[in-house]
Amino acid sequence: MKPFRPGLLPTLVVLVLVPAMVWLGFWQLDRADEKRQLLAVYAAHRAAEPIASGQLQGLADPDFRRVHLRGQFDAEHTLLLDNRMREGRAGVELLQPFHDQASGLWLLVNRGWLPWPNRRVAPAYTTPEQTLSIDAWVYVPPGATFQLQADPVVATWPKLITAFEPQAVWAQLGREGFAHEVRLEPGPAAYQLDFAVVSMGPEKHLGYAVQWFAMALTLFGLYLYFGWHNKKKEKRHGRGHEATQHT
Repeated sequence: MKPFRPGLLPTLVVLVLVPAMVWLGFWQLDRADEKRQLLAVYAAHRAAEPIASGQLQGLADPDFRRVHLRGQFDAEHTLLLDNRMREGRAGVELLQPFHDQASGLWLLVNRGWLPWPNRRVAPAYTTPEQTLSIDAWVYVPPGATFQLQADPVVATWPKLITAFEPQAVWAQLGREGFAHEVRLEPGPAAYQLDFAVVSMGPEKHLGYAVQWFAMALTLFGLYLYFGWHNKKKEKRHGRGHEATQHT
């Protein structure tokens, strides 16, 4: 059995990095599983018939539930959610309060994406004035929203924002409203509706996990190889030194 002496520094590096890489690999596997479960819930809820808005308040898990609404949009209090890209094009998502007549509930409805190629000109949109019957689905973010900037105290409307909290909007307007965003389904009031349920699919997390495991295996393999390889070099160097002394 050949002696194995890799050295102190390589050993410390491997002891730190290999467990960390393995942990990151398993973390990515967990994230992939979470995304698969989230997409399964999305598919199941989106396949169900829409419920009335009055039923939303009592649901423990409103995520992705379809809801049928009848009422009117509040065109005066519009939110433009900035930094939304579609196929490399800059734009915003249009959000407006909607008052459901049956339940009396206010909901913040995302009507979809609008292009905004010229930042000096406001995005173009129209708001139906008549009573509408619309279907939408509840969107609950999987994690806390990172807010780059916000202008909650700006008095002018529409408001350009980068993140929002529906409850904060209702507090500012002095209204009782639904605690989550609802996203419009295709209809007369909808714009571009290609919403992403998750920003990164389970297959990407799986790919990252494979990369972390591969890097951990590669690093450990190099550690073993050079541990024995360095010993061989030391032996050859020692033999050469002995030959020189005999000469």
